[in-house]
Amino acid sequence: MTSDKRHVMAEAVRAAYRAGEDDETMEPRVLVDADGQPIGRIQDGDYVIFYDLRGEREVELTQCFTEPEFDKFPRQDMRVHFVTMIEYDKALDVRVAFPPIGRIPDTLCETVSAHGLRQVKIAESEKSIHVTFFLNGKRKTPFKGEKRVVIPSPHVMDYTQVPEMSAAAVAQATMQALRDEGNDFIVTNFANVDVVGHSENAKAIKRAVATVDHHIGQVVEAARQAGVAVLIVADHGTVEKWLYPDGAIDTGHTDSPVPCLLIAPDLPGVTLRDGGALTDVAPTVLHLLGLPQPEAMTGVSLLAGDVPRRRRRVLLLIADGWGQRDELYGNLIAAADTPVMDSLQTRYPATRLAASGEAVGMPAGTVGNSEVGHLHIGAGRCIYSDRVRVNRAIEDGSFFENEAFLWAVRGARRDGRRLHLLGIISFYSSHGSVEHLKALLRLARREGVPEVYAHGLLGRRGERPESGALYVEEIEREMQRLDVGRFVSVIGRFWALDREEHWERIEKSYRWLVYGEGHPVAASAE
Repeated sequence: MTSDKRHVMAEAVRAAYRAGEDDETMEPRVLVDADGQPIGRIQDGDYVIFYDLRGEREVELTQCFTEPEFDKFPRQDMRVHFVTMIEYDKALDVRVAFPPIGRIPDTLCETVSAHGLRQVKIAESEKSIHVTFFLNGKRKTPFKGEKRVVIPSPHVMDYTQVPEMSAAAVAQATMQALRDEGNDFIVTNFANVDVVGHSENAKAIKRAVATVDHHIGQVVEAARQAGVAVLIVADHGTVEKWLYPDGAIDTGHTDSPVPCLLIAPDLPGVTLRDGGALTDVAPTVLHLLGLPQPEAMTGVSLLAGDVPRRRRRVLLLIADGWGQRDELYGNLIAAADTPVMDSLQTRYPATRLAASGEAVGMPAGTVGNSEVGHLHIGAGRCIYSDRVRVNRAIEDGSFFENEAFLWAVRGARRDGRRLHLLGIISFYSSHGSVEHLKALLRLARREGVPEVYAHGLLGRRGERPESGALYVEEIEREMQRLDVGRFVSVIGRFWALDREEHWERIEKSYRWLVYGEGHPVAASAE
């Protein structure tokens, strides 16, 4: 290990790579002093800024620091002052730096409910939040007439072990919903391609793609027999661009367009126009349902031809992570066995939809993700993402006058307590950016906070192999340049970012942060 104190944690991460570990599931590493005692642990009275975005995977870790009656595992008796970058959950006792702009009104699902129609949402638990909370415009409670069917995902550490996941049960639940003529609108999400696609296992990924293809065939046939129109879309791309040009594996999301297919035998001659985006899905579904489009929706129906608005039942089928790309290099969608989708795209109207960057409220050139994908499918208009809001605040300087951030940094300085900066160590992750961490370090330096500690969550989604060490080193260099803070611990995001109550993982992360449990990393001599 290098004797350069600036890069101690980066070298520890590289050593973990050499030992066979990866970013996603890396065991915790903790900086220790000459006596072997962990440095920079979260203690009573300390201030924490959890700078992650999205939030659905950040709730559980936040709960164990902020809920007085938390009982999922034993905790240290202490009070921590907590700030989150965005609102992870209204019930959390935290300060929020960038509160939600407000509930998104007149979404697809709210419009369906307002007209007295019944709707059913079907997904396995790994993706249920996307077809409920995000598709509903960040609304947690169901609308009137909305039923939610959540199929438990397999309880495994690695989904490549079961690339089929719970797709068969999702398909069965969908076919059952199709047989009930009282269900006017059905939304089904097949999670496999996105979830398994965040791996380096090509065989498992191709099985996941083939699984989704097979069950799409089952569901489409059931819909045809029930006389239900089907619109097939995806929320973003993933494995259709699985390799970088140099052959390295890209386990993240992509900027590819996604397929959109219409299977509606009662609409002969109708086609789908080109040049659309995910924001056009909601207007298209409303068109098919025979419902008026709210003024708030700026998207435009994709239906081209004479399509009178009349009442018909509709199934919106979301093949999560199924991007579309003509080039075969690194394209695991093209390499997989997909006879159903191949046939449907030649027999029925099909087009491609923009699902990344500015089309879904993200910075230009950035990849899509499940959150913004489902949000825009349901909203029918462009919603600026939290990442754009934060980036703009950094650019115009308002980030450094943010009330929640100032409360934390000035409180830590006034009380003589530690300031902890916790979050993803990545540039491309939908959960956050190292640029936001750098901005917080600049703020801490300006305000003269004496003790600042960074705790990083590593994950390779959308990053090159072993990129975690590069980002850790980048932050260590920035700390040296600013002469503020120490990078004291890292852990794989698998252990910290959970949304299915795997409390044994969260406890591991809690004990890493509070007790310094993990592989010790010797701090270099001053």
